[in-house]
Amino acid sequence: MDVLIDLVIALSKWTRLHLSDISLAMMATALVLFGPALNAWVRRSIGHLNFVIRTLLFVLVCAVGYGFTIIYLTPVLASAFSHLNNYTLSPVLLMCFILIGILADRH
Repeated sequence: MDVLIDLVIALSKWTRLHLSDISLAMMATALVLFGPALNAWVRRSIGHLNFVIRTLLFVLVCAVGYGFTIIYLTPVLASAFSHLNNYTLSPVLLMCFILIGILADRH
């Protein structure tokens, strides 16, 4: 059991050095998974508007919305992960990636 705990701690210490990259990967994967559904919802919501306004709003949502998500929410996610201790960080990251994999498989 001590070997497993030592492995979790070592893995957590290593991943702590790469939390910004891990968070970016999670955020980008979430956008890839949920982006088409969000785009479809935006299209349905603004479909009745003028072509020029519709195009501008769609570009605004995609460029600004997705850009905001990548630039500002990635550090928030990394900060949330950094508050976890070494006993929980690597198991939580593993579970997050497994959840993302399950969502990707069902999508």
